[in-house]
Amino acid sequence: MIKPFVIDIPQSTLDDLQDRLAAARLPAALPGDDWDTGAPVAWLSEMVEYWRTGYDWRAAEKQLNDFPQYTTEIDGQRIHFLHVKSAEPDALPLMLTHGWPGSIVEFLDLIGPLTDPASYGGEAADAFHVVIPSLPGFGFSGPTSDGGWTTDRTGRAWAELMNRLGYDRYAVQGGDIGATVSAEVGRVDREHVIGVHTNGGPGPIAPYPMPAEELASLSPIEQDRVARINAFMQEEFGYVAIQSTRPQTLAYGLVDSPVGQLAWIMDKFREWTHPRATLPDAIIDRDRLLTNVMLYWLTGTAGTAAYVGYAQAAPWGVTKENSGVPTAALILAHDVAIRRYVEQENTITRWTDVPRGGHFAALEEPALLTSDIREFFRDLR
Repeated sequence: MIKPFVIDIPQSTLDDLQDRLAAARLPAALPGDDWDTGAPVAWLSEMVEYWRTGYDWRAAEKQLNDFPQYTTEIDGQRIHFLHVKSAEPDALPLMLTHGWPGSIVEFLDLIGPLTDPASYGGEAADAFHVVIPSLPGFGFSGPTSDGGWTTDRTGRAWAELMNRLGYDRYAVQGGDIGATVSAEVGRVDREHVIGVHTNGGPGPIAPYPMPAEELASLSPIEQDRVARINAFMQEEFGYVAIQSTRPQTLAYGLVDSPVGQLAWIMDKFREWTHPRATLPDAIIDRDRLLTNVMLYWLTGTAGTAAYVGYAQAAPWGVTKENSGVPTAALILAHDVAIRRYVEQENTITRWTDVPRGGHFAALEEPALLTSDIREFFRDLR
């Protein structure tokens, strides 16, 4: 059964958030107070003050509720999703899947151009019906009712969701975890999925560590990506280790402290937006960043999102079956995917390297992402 859903956060919950922000106890700044040790106190304190005095959740809530939303239970889990139909009779169904630390908020600027391209400088023939689910354990699809929500299980759930919506021929798109899930949908429902579009690539990225002889065979741009993978493993991997091994312990701090939740997410937005030296709220609208954080805070899903996102039980080094479904990879400047490794598991028919943009393509480069989606699926319709 599919039920209509409307976001309606009690005022008492918002009042509690205000009280917590007003009484927040920030740590002393470490020497230098820069991003090398995490979110700087000087910057984060400004974000906290804006969250408390300038941000309007009710406006964000209304914006979200302007789009039709629903819930349904699949494999014992409540799944929340947006379902926005195009007025164009030949529109193609398209499922968009977010990643961590993102949410359905990532795609708000894509909905109009994808469902009504003619009103946004495009062609009516490129119209899509858009389905945007919240990953299990994330936001209003949380918390999880049981374990084992791997990307392949989510892929099966997404295929079932599209079946319930009556779509027997559809497209999928995603970034981060959403890219992996989208590829899995292609594997489990290849008879109905016409194409898989990803930003950042559907994986695998590259072997780590990479033998020197293999590294020497790569192009300069690929060698740069390997260097950035190595830097990530040395400098940034800590959050993966924590979320994949101690998500429950982490959740106590993030679910109880809005400042802690904000800092945990903003640290990643700074590291993964492009250019890295630019503050994240100079790249992505500050209100949009906070709305994304609010979906974690209001639903108390920091722990389940971490658990689902990084407590995956897939065997290491085992190559997945290639679905044969045409697959596109839009690789922005921050991304590190290398084609020869991605092609081990995916049928790449479109590979586009772009010298700008970061990990959050839908938030940072919505026009670019929309254009690439339209072009890729144009010949597959």
